[in-house]
Amino acid sequence: MSSLSVRPVRETDIPTIAAIYAHAVRHGFASFEIEPPDEAEMTRRMRGVVEGGFPYLVAEKDGKLLGYAYAGLYRTRPAYWNSAENSVYVSPDAHRLGVGRALLKELIDIMTARGFRQMIAVIGDSGNAGSIGLHRALGFTYCGVIHSVGYKHGRWLDSVIMQRALGPGDTTPPDRKR
Repeated sequence: MSSLSVRPVRETDIPTIAAIYAHAVRHGFASFEIEPPDEAEMTRRMRGVVEGGFPYLVAEKDGKLLGYAYAGLYRTRPAYWNSAENSVYVSPDAHRLGVGRALLKELIDIMTARGFRQMIAVIGDSGNAGSIGLHRALGFTYCGVIHSVGYKHGRWLDSVIMQRALGPGDTTPPDRKR
């Protein structure tokens, strides 16, 4: 039996990534999109992350892609340039198998090595116990909830904000400049 591996995305991964995301859009609350984007749009988004110099990762086991994750700037204004935001999506048949943990841990390691000081998670819906638990298990702390900020599948949705220090966090001035 092979183990789970995490690697950088390839363009050939886009059909599976698009399918994972489409399921999340259609059936879940992690994404506030209403209609899933097509493969061309998912390719455009992936290229934007990668060409911006940020990690976009996939997790696979036995040749099957089980999830993906990426990080980018939390916000684009200069004062935010040391803070990153993460996104993690796991195939519905791979929940609770350590896929999200492996992806998020690798994102944390990469962004820490690149000198980022904070990582922010904006989690779709306060009922998303899986994502909240994953982030908590990897050192994120609860910052708050933006109540009823979205409306999808016939109900109001919250956004949960969680945060984790990277490296020395806010104990010293940042070393990296954009």
